[in-house]
Amino acid sequence: MPESTPKRALLTGLTGQDGSYLAELLLEKGYEVHGIIRRSSSFNTGRIDHLYRDPHEADARLRTHYGDLSDPVALTRMIYDLQPDEIYHLGAQSHVRVSFDIPEYTFDITGAGTLRLLEAIRESAVDTRFYQASSSEMFGSTPPPQNEKTPFHPRSPYAVAKVAAYWATVNYREAYGMFAVNGILFNHESPRRGETFVTRKITRAVARIQAGLQDKLYMGNLDAERDWGYARDFVEGMWLMLQAETPDDYVLATGEKHTVREALDIAFAHAGLDPAHHVVIDPRYFRPAEVDSLLGDPSKAREKLGWEARVRFRELIELMVDADIAALKDQLAGKVS
Repeated sequence: MPESTPKRALLTGLTGQDGSYLAELLLEKGYEVHGIIRRSSSFNTGRIDHLYRDPHEADARLRTHYGDLSDPVALTRMIYDLQPDEIYHLGAQSHVRVSFDIPEYTFDITGAGTLRLLEAIRESAVDTRFYQASSSEMFGSTPPPQNEKTPFHPRSPYAVAKVAAYWATVNYREAYGMFAVNGILFNHESPRRGETFVTRKITRAVARIQAGLQDKLYMGNLDAERDWGYARDFVEGMWLMLQAETPDDYVLATGEKHTVREALDIAFAHAGLDPAHHVVIDPRYFRPAEVDSLLGDPSKAREKLGWEARVRFRELIELMVDADIAALKDQLAGKVS
């Protein structure tokens, strides 16, 4: 009896934190995974290099394709050629602070890029399910807790672009009957988080301070409150949204909020260090418009998808510290270039 054809998924943002964890999950579930990557003068595939198999093997199920969210013709052709069962749109200019420096580019890639992808699906007439990576930053200054019915009040160019992408997804679902969903994810971190994001900035600095390679860590607003979870948990929620009978929008969060100061205290204490001796407040790291408090209510995802965050805040920060300390030791030992 012949084996059934594996499901085929197409990912934007494959080389990012979420893309790498999602690719792992889908490969474990037997999917054939295709990822769009941007052409660059240097390789940026470090997060997914461990997933590659010999391309000459018949079961090499991870494949990459050059593409860009600014190129609608290429997107349409790729979707038509691949005929994916599921599309996970994770690609974006995703750094909130940086979006104030490059607002037009952020909106073009994060906002208009989503519209181009939705239109490419419509134009190609491919029967697929679409996941849009929405963000808790869309809530901005709306008081917590925040759920699927909470009004948006974005406080950055990034958040404004994400609101546009959110409503584009809803519009294409309603106008064209697409299976299109928004995952409104609250902050989710991991050892694969980009080094400029606050949690990873902290844990990487802790490793370097412990090793004597760094003395000071320059920080912005320590009182900002966020709902932080583990990225590996959250990508499972993305997958579950596309397995549902009907398309809908869901908040993924832990339901707990903590301050940046708490993250500092846990990270430094875990490494046997005192943050008072090393942390310096630098006004350059404050946002022009701050988001004071984000706290998600994941009740709908728990009830309808059976999804719940497993890794909690302290465990998350400590596992990130351990990973950065181990990575630095390997690097200093000459195991990593």
